[in-house]
Amino acid sequence: MSETATGVLQRLKQGSGFLRDPARSFQPGRGDVWVSTKLIREHRLVDGAEVSGTTRRTEKGEQLETIESICGLAPEEFQKRTRFDRLVAIDPNERIRLGDGGNVSMRIIELIAPIGKGTRGMIVSPPKTGKTRLLEEIANAIYASEPGTRIIVLLVDERPEEVTHFRRNVHAEVLASSNDQSLQSHVNLAELTLAHIRCELECGRDIIVLMDSITRLARAFNLYGSGSRRTMSGGLDAKALEIPRKFFGIARNVENGGSVTVIATALVETGSRMDDLIFEEFKGTGNSEIVLDRDLADARIFPAINLLASSTRKEELLYTEDEMKWLAVLRRRLANTEPKPAILGMLKLIESSSGNDELLRQEKPDW
Repeated sequence: MSETATGVLQRLKQGSGFLRDPARSFQPGRGDVWVSTKLIREHRLVDGAEVSGTTRRTEKGEQLETIESICGLAPEEFQKRTRFDRLVAIDPNERIRLGDGGNVSMRIIELIAPIGKGTRGMIVSPPKTGKTRLLEEIANAIYASEPGTRIIVLLVDERPEEVTHFRRNVHAEVLASSNDQSLQSHVNLAELTLAHIRCELECGRDIIVLMDSITRLARAFNLYGSGSRRTMSGGLDAKALEIPRKFFGIARNVENGGSVTVIATALVETGSRMDDLIFEEFKGTGNSEIVLDRDLADARIFPAINLLASSTRKEELLYTEDEMKWLAVLRRRLANTEPKPAILGMLKLIESSSGNDELLRQEKPDW
């Protein structure tokens, strides 16, 4: 009797492949379904495609026999998708309403560094400034605002207890490799997740990816390829950033299509020259930055956001003309204000209203 199976395809060098289970963060397992070279060629399957079909049991394990759908589409429809290199990227023009749930941190981010579908954003974070909590709140705010949008939290080389926390407290798919796993596990997770997101984008889907962190991802690839290539200053391998760059760069809003939004944390002020180099390589490549401040965190002021240093490019595409006038006044007030009085003033402003829509209807920001 045939059974059905669903998984994400990972091809092998010899041409065949296996269906990996997202519930195990794509790590190989004994129960993974084998996919023959013939089936892969017949349906022109690619790495990262979610495949569903019937299986049959053989002496070596489960084998995929027929394919019913690929990325949720009929096989013939999947072949008609627009390939990644032909997708037209445009600026994000649809704001994700983070502040509707009333969370103070999310309301501040929505005003200072709004996130749109297709945003390529970075949370720049010194140690112990609340980046993980902020990422958790963003995930849950997006879930509340955009319940139909797929949210993926990608944790690379993370503490095991943090992985458990995210799985229990965040409304999202959590794909994770903990710091007690091998380098191969980190690399395998990142590469297959990237391929899967790319495939979903080609099929016109909207996906949000929250990554913690781009720094640890780059460190993993640096160690994975160490000794085989040219090493730059700080001990960073010349090709270590190739996959992390592709991952961050896949964020885009596609004209007449879907979108991939990537919000990644980047570690700074860690005392590591390598971490500084990694951040410098990504600085300026995104279109949104949320900068956290160590002094604010030390003073126990949260969210510890440096308002003047945080912003989103072309935010005028995410707000109406009247709303932009209000935000311009807010920016002028912040321009000559130190980080501490700025965030305290912003917290006071937020508390004066029930929501951001009410604030934006006011004549001007007043604290």
